[in-house]
Amino acid sequence: MVDDFVKFSKSLTSLPGSIHDGDMGDQPMSGLVPMVVEQTTRGERAYDIFSRLLKERIVFIGTPINDQIANLTVAQLLYLTSESSEKPISLYVNSPGGVIYSGLGVYDTMQYVGAPVSTICVGLAASMGSVLLAAGEDGNRACLPNSRVMIHQPMGGAEGQASDIEIQAEEIMWLKQRLYEILALHTGKDIDQIEADADRNYWMSAEEAEEYGLVDNVLNPDNLKGLKGLQPNGAPDADLDAADEDE
Repeated sequence: MVDDFVKFSKSLTSLPGSIHDGDMGDQPMSGLVPMVVEQTTRGERAYDIFSRLLKERIVFIGTPINDQIANLTVAQLLYLTSESSEKPISLYVNSPGGVIYSGLGVYDTMQYVGAPVSTICVGLAASMGSVLLAAGEDGNRACLPNSRVMIHQPMGGAEGQASDIEIQAEEIMWLKQRLYEILALHTGKDIDQIEADADRNYWMSAEEAEEYGLVDNVLNPDNLKGLKGLQPNGAPDADLDAADEDE
């Protein structure tokens, strides 16, 4: 069944055209990934930093979300679940959004795998990034104090015959409704309210995102040690306090 799901995730790359939910921004530069050298009984062993984090069950999305990033994220989630379906996975998000189809592939995988997936916003979770942030396990979704979160409606375009444009318009309206349903499911908000809020860019601070229901906790300065104090299985400390509401 997992093999079938991997094939499904790869099929996302064959979809004609792309509908975005935000600015794709600049693509990451290659050759800038730090290496970590560890001493073992057999000598030194070098990892790229993201492979080292993967050993701690940490997955990092730090770029716009496209087919390649989605497939890599899906593959990591499936691998970690095959290693253990009980130990939590920590998904760190710092993304302006991207291709909706790609993001939904990651979202569905998060819901599909047996291992609980906690989410942490580091910097920015906008558009599809905010959807993935909200999709973490209830009680284990967090923001760093200076993070920004943004929701808005999808954007896209079409050209060609009138019938083709109509078909594309129907597709983007379906995606819009589906995204609002997902946000409503994970935030507890009414779909009509989400639709009204997301009509234009709706920016939130970490505290506002918590109040909105997109996250459950804000890691305040006293609890920033929670970032480096991850449990051995990769889960954030369960007793992290929410940010002081008076701030």
